[in-house]
Amino acid sequence: MVKGIARQVIMVDSPDPSVFEKAIFILKESKSPVAYEDILREAQLIADNYLKNNLGGRKIRIPPIAYALAGASVTGLAWLFVSLFA
Repeated sequence: MVKGIARQVIMVDSPDPSVFEKAIFILKESKSPVAYEDILREAQLIADNYLKNNLGGRKIRIPPIAYALAGASVTGLAWLFVSLFA
């Protein structure tokens, strides 16, 4: 919820609409003048970095049962090796 009389807002369209439609930035009141183009460029950079860092390299998640099966397999192979060669 945004409270106050008036807020300046920048809305940036998503480069990948399957992730999010728009990013909304609520600007602080500043006493020093900043060019609108600079603010818009910074907002676009933040949105692009979010996509790159959070969705760029989707990691493959291995289910816990796969770890259990791998551990059981290694244990079985170790037992077989020891029982055959000991």
